[in-house]
Amino acid sequence: MKRRASALAFGAGCVAAYVLVLRPHFDTHGASTDEVAASYPGDDLVPGGRRGGTMATTIAAPPSEVWPWLVQMGADRGGWYSWDRLDNGGHPSADRIHPEWQELAEGDRLASAADGSHWFDVALVEPERTLVLRASMTVPGAKPFDPGGELPRAYMDSTWGFHLRPTSTGGTRLLTTSVVRANPRWLTEPGNWLFWDPAHWIMQTRQFRGLRRRAEGL
Repeated sequence: MKRRASALAFGAGCVAAYVLVLRPHFDTHGASTDEVAASYPGDDLVPGGRRGGTMATTIAAPPSEVWPWLVQMGADRGGWYSWDRLDNGGHPSADRIHPEWQELAEGDRLASAADGSHWFDVALVEPERTLVLRASMTVPGAKPFDPGGELPRAYMDSTWGFHLRPTSTGGTRLLTTSVVRANPRWLTEPGNWLFWDPAHWIMQTRQFRGLRRRAEGL
């Protein structure tokens, strides 16, 4: 009985530490209280969506030099500047600006899988200021669907926004945001808490590092 009680207490402590300490860090890494509370272009693209994480980093280069790296993202283009073995089929992300990948328009698709089976739709483009990508997938199975049509019984519809704000020192404050609509929540929330939130933190912080290295001159 004592061992069982100790195990339960340890488990409860781990859950509490994750909920109270780790998860908020995953959701707001690098962002100030004001940045987390602010509204951003594209927040209203997903009807009934809820704000997810807001993360941020500072890059020692102006928005005009960060933007070209963002618009050439994609597994079929310049990669994602994160862990390439995990999100780019093992192909290294681009280390230079490619002129042929600098045109990006709303409605375009950026592959999120090396085989092209999954993608982000380009939902909003404001040059040198905002880029918002949208992914709509069934749960389970992660099959893309059209959010403008009939909704599946179980799904996740989310945006991934990149927002560039100039700093007073000539650099860029890069903020990433997400807005999520999911149904049913009892099915999707456990996966978000236990897997997607920490996984996104791992990949996003790595992407921040990759973008800083490139935009600041490798």
